[in-house]
Amino acid sequence: MAFIDTLVMGKPAWMWAIFMTIVVILLAVDLGLFHRKAREIGVRESLLLSAFYITIGLAFGAWVWINIGPTSGKEYLTGFLVEKTLSMDNIFVMSLIFTYFGIPRIYQHRVLFYGILGVILLRGIVIALGAWLVASFHWVLYIFALLLIFTGIKMLLPGDDEPDIEENFALRIMRRFLRITPKLHGQRFFIRQPDEKTGKILTWVTPLFVAMILIEIVDVIFALDSIPAIFAITTDTFVVYTSNIFAILGLRALYFALAAVIDRFSYLKPALAMILVFIGSKIFVADLAGWEKFPSSVSLSVTIALIAGGILYSLWRTQRDDEPPSSNNKVQNAKPGDV
Repeated sequence: MAFIDTLVMGKPAWMWAIFMTIVVILLAVDLGLFHRKAREIGVRESLLLSAFYITIGLAFGAWVWINIGPTSGKEYLTGFLVEKTLSMDNIFVMSLIFTYFGIPRIYQHRVLFYGILGVILLRGIVIALGAWLVASFHWVLYIFALLLIFTGIKMLLPGDDEPDIEENFALRIMRRFLRITPKLHGQRFFIRQPDEKTGKILTWVTPLFVAMILIEIVDVIFALDSIPAIFAITTDTFVVYTSNIFAILGLRALYFALAAVIDRFSYLKPALAMILVFIGSKIFVADLAGWEKFPSSVSLSVTIALIAGGILYSLWRTQRDDEPPSSNNKVQNAKPGDV
C-alpha cells in the first residue's frame, strides 16, 4: 500500500499507474480489436477515432484539473493543444515518407501503430532528460525559450521547407548497412530470402520497416520543438509527459483524417509559429513583470485563440481560393474581342 503513495518524479505512483493503464488499454483495443487485420481506414472512421482520442485526452486533462489543481489542468490543456498543433507538420512529413516508398493506406496503420510504441519510449527518455536538466540547471529554461523564439521566427520566414527524402542522411545510412528489399512484402517488416549473389538465405528488411524508422527519427526531430515548448509551459514532469503522450496517441487517426486535406490548413503554420514565439517569450515577460510565473489562464487563452484563428482562416482562405471565378469577374477581366 505504501508503494502507491511513493513519489515518482514528483507525483504519487498511483497517478502514473492510472495514466499507464489507460495508455496500455487504448493501444491494446486499437490493435487487438479495431485493427487486428490489415485494412484501409476511411476518412469517416479516422475522424471518429480522432474525436475519440481527443475526448480521452481532454477528459484526462479534466482529471488533472480536479486531482492536481486548476493551474496544472490549464498547463496540461495548453501543452496538449500545442502538441496537437505541432503534429500537423508531423503529418505532412509522414505523408511524404509513405508516398516516397509507395506504401498503400492498408499498411500505413501498422507502421504508425508500432511507431507510436517507439515514440512513447523515446519521448519518455527525452522528457526525463529535459526534466533533469531543468531541475539541475534552471537557466536551461532560458535556452529552451530562445530556441522556441528562434524556431517560431524561422517558421514565419518564407522558404521551401519540404524535406528531400532521397537525400535523407538516415536513409542513406540504412541503405548502406541494411539489406532492403526493393518492394513491399505485405505488412511484414522482415523477410528471409536468398541473396542474389551468394544464394544464401538472409534476413532482409522491407520498405515498410525503413518507413517506420524514418517516422521515429522524424518524431525525435519534432521533439526538439515540442519538448522545449511544453517545458516552457510547465516544469511538472507528469503534466509534460501525459499531455505529450495523449496528444501523440491520436496522431495515427489524425493522420488518416487529414493527410488528404493537409493543404487546407496551410495557414495553421504561421499560427503555430506565433504560439512558439509567445510561449518562448513568457519566461522573459514574467521576469520583467516581476511575476513568479506567467498566468496559466492567459497562456491557455492565447493558445486557443491562435489555433482557432489559424484553422478558421485556413478554411476560409482555401475555400475562397477554390471558388471558380464568377461570370462578372470573367466579363471584367475579358480582353477586347473576347466578348
